[in-house]
Formats: sequence, C-alpha cells, structure tokens
Amino acid sequence: MKKRPSFVQATAPIFTILLLLGIGYGVFHLRIEPLLITAVIVAAIIGKSLGVSWEEMQEGIVEKITKSMPAILILITVGILIGTWMFSGTIPMMIFYGIKLINPNYLFITAFLVTAIISTFTGTSWGSAGTVGVAIMGIAMVQGVSLPITAGAVVAGSYFGDKLSPLSDTTNLSPAVAGSNIYEHIKHLLYTTIPASLIGLIVYFIVGKSTYTDNAFDNEKIEVMTSTLMTMFHWNVLLIVPVLIVLVGSIKKYPTIPIMLISSITAVILGLVFQSMSLENAFLATVQGFNVSMVTAGGFDPAATPEAVQELLNRGGMNSMMETTLIAFCSFAFAGVISKIGCLDVVLEKINKKAKSTGSLVLTTVLSCVIMAITTGSSYLSILIPGELFKDVYVQRGLHPKNLSRTLEDSGSIVVSLVPWSMAGVYMSSTLGVPVIDYLPWAIMCYLGFIIAIIYGYTGFAIEKINSSSNDKTTNVS
Repeated sequence: MKKRPSFVQATAPIFTILLLLGIGYGVFHLRIEPLLITAVIVAAIIGKSLGVSWEEMQEGIVEKITKSMPAILILITVGILIGTWMFSGTIPMMIFYGIKLINPNYLFITAFLVTAIISTFTGTSWGSAGTVGVAIMGIAMVQGVSLPITAGAVVAGSYFGDKLSPLSDTTNLSPAVAGSNIYEHIKHLLYTTIPASLIGLIVYFIVGKSTYTDNAFDNEKIEVMTSTLMTMFHWNVLLIVPVLIVLVGSIKKYPTIPIMLISSITAVILGLVFQSMSLENAFLATVQGFNVSMVTAGGFDPAATPEAVQELLNRGGMNSMMETTLIAFCSFAFAGVISKIGCLDVVLEKINKKAKSTGSLVLTTVLSCVIMAITTGSSYLSILIPGELFKDVYVQRGLHPKNLSRTLEDSGSIVVSLVPWSMAGVYMSSTLGVPVIDYLPWAIMCYLGFIIAIIYGYTGFAIEKINSSSNDKTTNVS
C-alpha cells in the first residue's frame, strides 16, 4: 500500500542532493553523475519504504527522460552547428572582426547587450548563447578577458530576451499558468528585470574598467591570433548566412532542429566553397568537431598552429555534447523518482501554509520555484507546479495574477540556468566552455530579479491588486 511521505521523508532526498552536489561537486569537484546517482538511490530507498514499487519509479524516470528528449536533441544539434560553423569560417570571422571592433574594457557590457538583443528578437536563450555567445567567448579568449565573467554576461543577456520576448515559450507559459495575459506579464516583468539588468551592467562596467587596462592586454598575442585566423580562412560576407538562417528561423518560430540542420548544411557548403575544405572533414566536424588540421589554406601549417588558436577553434561536434546528455539523464532520473514518491507536493504544501503576508507569499513562491529548479532541473516544472499551487492563493488575497506570473518567471525559468545539473546549466557550460559554478556569480540578472521581487513583496512596491485599475477589471483571474 503506497503511503504519503512525511515532511522529513519528503525533504530527505532534496537535502541529500543539495549536500552531495554542494560539497561533492562544489568543494571537492567530484563528477556530477555519480553524485546524482547516489541521490537517486537515496530517493529510491525512501520510495520503497513508502510502498512505491521499482516499476513505478522506473516509469517516472522514463517519463522525465521522454519529456526531455526534444531538449537533448537540440543540444546534440547545437554540437553539429558549432562544428560546421567553425568548418565554414563563420565563427572565426565573427571572432576576428569582434576583436577588431570591441574594446576589451567593454566586452562584458557588449556580451550582455548583444545577446539580450538577439534573444529578445528570437525568444530563445539557447539560440542566442549558441550563436553570438560562442563568438563572444572566442573574442574574450583572444583578448585575455575573464571567461567566467564573459560567460555570466552572455547567460544573463541570453535570458533577458528569453524572459521578456513574446516569442519565448516560458514568457507565454508563466501568464497562462498564473491567469494573466502575456502583455501585462511582460510589462510587469520590467519592474524587476530592468533594475536587475542595470545593476548588472554597472558591475560589468566597473569590473571591466578596473580590472583591464590597455597595458593588461598582450597585443602581440592578439596580433598572432588575428594573423593566424587570416591565414587559415578566407573571409566573405556570405559566411554570415548560417547565422541569419538561425535568427530568421527563430523569429518566424520555425521548428528548431530543422532550422539548425539547414544552417549546418549551408555552413558545410560554404566551407567547401570558400575554405576549400574536404567533404570527409565536413562529416568529421559534425561528429568529432572542428580541428585545425582540417585547414588546407596555402601557407598554413597545422603543426605550427599556436596552442591558443587550437584551444579557440577545436570544438563542436555531436561527441562534445555526450557528457552533457549523460548528466541530463542522471538528473531526470532523480526528478522522476521523487515525483513518483510525491516529495515535491508535500514540501510545497508545507511552504504554502507558512506564507501569511504578501512578502512571505512572494518569498514562498520564489523558494518553491528555486526548489523545483534545483530538484528537477526543468524550467517548465519550475513554473507549472508552483504556479498551480499558488494560483488561487494570490487571487484569494486580492493580488493580481501578474504578480504571480512575474515571480514564476523571475525565479523559475531563469534560475534553472544557474543549476549545474539542469538542461539549461549543462547546455550553457558545454556551449560556452565555462562551468556553471564559475559563471554563476556573474550572471547577475538571473538571480537579482527574484531578490528584487522579494523586496517588492515586503515593501508593497510594484505589487498590483485585483481591480486596482480600470485595465484590471477585465483581467481573467479564473
């Protein structure tokens, strides 16, 4: 007979995974996969004691992995995309001109603003980080600028648009769950997103100006890098076409994977035409990633390639995403087991009962979303489950649903990018080449938003009441 877990039983797996990953991964830098599997074992033992069969827990694991497959397929396709864009010279060209045009002192600001603009127009954080984000990381590497700070700015900028764009899935999901509409949701989000972004930009400006001076850059190294890139590749304006295909496809909301594959095929053709690469190496680039040994340009000796150039260009391919995929499988195994046990329902109900004031309700909502992000690694579950739990509570207390939808967005889908074992976390770390723990402090907008939301909750600022304006009278709060 299956029993409902007590609060202690429900929280045990959550504390276990936080302890294992916090100490094992954060302090001792142990591999994430065995730590996640250990947490799965602990959760399974508790589930067995509650009468949950292994078949049921296995069913939960399969359900979570099945739901994650579209994201995993995108992840693998991004590996193909990066490998072929290197093969064609698309990313090297973006890096080359970026080095020429971008002042290193303002690279952090540029990283945030460029990715924010791209993600706002496309509605995708992954697409923004996987295209211009990769090029910006290459520029940072060449200029000797901090990679963790650059990656943090890229992630924050990418999620700026993912948060505010009407084309974003989570921006549509949050108001749908809470009972508001997308346009009032986006407008209400500006109260938390704009201050968080401005504070982030100020930090990027101060850190960039105080840490990096003209004398701090190795101009000789930069000259070697740029001259090597010019020797290796032939620049042509058509090399930007693969990027345009992805951006237009995202804006038009065409299916992601076919668009990425079309972009990759285009990049291969451009590599064959403009870089005189071989078809055999094109196929290798899609699987194993690009390697400087593939370059056949006259006057270029792959054996004499500076190590820094190899580190910059040797990347991409499906194989590069396999470790990320394995982490995702282990993460969803944990999420599948605790969902079948019923742990999250017990924890969230307990938290809800403790919320008495508006401030404590917002704080409770934030904590619920963060717990969901940490334990499931899913931006959708981080919005859906707390949204369903708190939807009626907000209305009963006379609070407009857009307060809930804003908080769900601030602390659900955005925070997932800061969880090392989430799909978003492993995607960003794999794509940008920087561990989540390293870029986390610098993805300022991603965590400052929910901190500001909590402050608003306790002060009452930017907290809208139901029917407090004429526009609210027609709002659907059912």
